[in-house]
Amino acid sequence: MLLLTPVVLWPCLLSLLRTVCCNYSVDLCSWKGSGLSQEPGSVEQIFLHCAEGDVEWLYPVGALHLSLSPRLPPWPASPATPGSRGARVTACIKPAESFRGAQIYLERDGELQLLVRDQQEEEDGAIEAKVHCFSRSAGEKVALFIQSTLHRDISRRIAAFKYELRGDWGSGVLLPQQIERACRPCNDTEVLMAVCTSDFVVRGHIRSVFHDAERQESIVSVSTTKIYRQKYTLFHPIGKYGKSFGEVRTFLKCGVKQGVGTFIFTGHVHFGEAWLGCAPRYKDFKRISKVAKEAHENQCEIESD
Repeated sequence: MLLLTPVVLWPCLLSLLRTVCCNYSVDLCSWKGSGLSQEPGSVEQIFLHCAEGDVEWLYPVGALHLSLSPRLPPWPASPATPGSRGARVTACIKPAESFRGAQIYLERDGELQLLVRDQQEEEDGAIEAKVHCFSRSAGEKVALFIQSTLHRDISRRIAAFKYELRGDWGSGVLLPQQIERACRPCNDTEVLMAVCTSDFVVRGHIRSVFHDAERQESIVSVSTTKIYRQKYTLFHPIGKYGKSFGEVRTFLKCGVKQGVGTFIFTGHVHFGEAWLGCAPRYKDFKRISKVAKEAHENQCEIESD
């Protein structure tokens, strides 16, 4: 849940933003720096131009102003839905479990909204590495403000997190308001689009389903018989029979159950984890693909038996 910055902090944050120090950092995907090279009360400007990357701030002092402007490829528009407002960009950040020494704010319309708070010294153990997501229109800038917090000893303070920005993912697995959309079955057009645009497309069977109530996720264990595409190595070969195994996640509220038969699993990678998009039965996919091919409406093709 996003919380508005306390009124007391706002004048101080505005003052920091006006005091921009000369430590001007330009990179493509990731940034790593130390607060020991910053003056107290200064703000370092950082510009990142990738769809994903890492930020690691050692011994936080002062503040960072992080602008995210990825060069996203043209994203195929998903089928129009009632109330849709055109192209959107989903941005997510995931703090490290050892995140300490700073707080992360989302800069929006001249206001700061608290995303990640500092883990206080008296709190034991690691913080929950919770993913925080928000949505932007395609042309709107994404900016984060990372403010250091006062501590007597900063030697063990490291504010580190990962970020991701994506176009409209169609099936949607990131934002809470997309749960209903993510859980409904895909129509024929969405199946064809998913096969062409997903980070992974595999054929296989469901081995088991584990429901994680704490994370509100269901983890589907998949045994693959054919890997058509995978952006990262998500499904690993085991044994000598040509099969690969991996896990795919979806929302607990979707009520996924272990089904019998062969499926086409599609989806996207979110902070290194595979999230389920469309998953039609293989026989249904072959029918959909055949109809689209005869009508010359296939945007891409994958090999089928």
